[in-house]
Amino acid sequence: MLLAKRNLEFTGTAQSAALQFSNPPQKFKGEPMASDFRPKEQLPALTNRIVETYREINTIHHLGHCPLPNVDAVIEIGQDLKEILYPGYRKREGLQFGNVVYHVGDLIHGLHDRLSQQITRALRHEYRLRKGLHCGEDREQNLEASGQEISLAFLETIPKLRHTLAQDVQAAYDGDPAAGSLDEIIFCYPGLEAITVYRMAHELHALHVPLIPRMLTEWAHSRTGIDIHPGAKIGPSFFIDHGTGVVIGETTDIADHVKLYQGVTLGALSFPKDEAGNLIRNSKRHPTIERGVVIYANATVLGGTTVIGANSVVGAGVSIYRSVPPNTKVTVEEPSLQFRLAS
Repeated sequence: MLLAKRNLEFTGTAQSAALQFSNPPQKFKGEPMASDFRPKEQLPALTNRIVETYREINTIHHLGHCPLPNVDAVIEIGQDLKEILYPGYRKREGLQFGNVVYHVGDLIHGLHDRLSQQITRALRHEYRLRKGLHCGEDREQNLEASGQEISLAFLETIPKLRHTLAQDVQAAYDGDPAAGSLDEIIFCYPGLEAITVYRMAHELHALHVPLIPRMLTEWAHSRTGIDIHPGAKIGPSFFIDHGTGVVIGETTDIADHVKLYQGVTLGALSFPKDEAGNLIRNSKRHPTIERGVVIYANATVLGGTTVIGANSVVGAGVSIYRSVPPNTKVTVEEPSLQFRLAS
């Protein structure tokens, strides 16, 4: 295994790196000064022990000279893409048809360069892992050209993305009486935020870009509490109301005009394994949701063969493990409630 075969060179010593700890910290006005710095004498030895774990456990570090995609750079790319998808709602104000072409042209030019770099890094890392190569042993592969081609192919999807997102925004407005305007939805709705990032990540996933699609959707997940795998297939006019706790698995298929509420899980029943006990990947594990379905809060729909038929309604708190015919309402039997005077 490549990760187990890494031959790492550590230059310098932990002691020299930790010498800075032996100097007393700067005292700020009004701040009491500690009188005894002897406890800090153990910090160089602690640094040595931490670095030694890098040698012992080489599966959760990436030390060397072959850079991975950069999280901050990927997030910045996502922000600039939203600036293009929703012009006038984000960073740049005062846009109009007289100047928007220059603004978008500048963004597209920069995005192509930065996205090409990050995609190339992801492609190169995946290639090394697949071939069992060390850093620098893959230079004969012209992955920079591939990164540029994929970047351009992705940017070409932006007009289509805007048409789809316009339908998502309208679906949110049509489906929520609390929405005062389309502007409010674009500014304020976490469901639209998660769907927007998912749709751009899905296009990259469809172009077989490693790592970056998941980096984007997990960024949205951390901001909204909505977890959508970029591999899921979701039709237009999709609305997630409230949204916190929604989970949509990798092989989920969702048709158009579907509405989900908070806490809905579209997940897998189990994970089949091969004869060696390894997980079987790339199989259909998550449900199919047909056109016009509404799934209320905290409902769970599991299984790759489970189909929720068109125009069906799944009530709050329901757990479904088998298919539901079209035009069906599924609810949990109402529990028996008891009322008594408070003491």
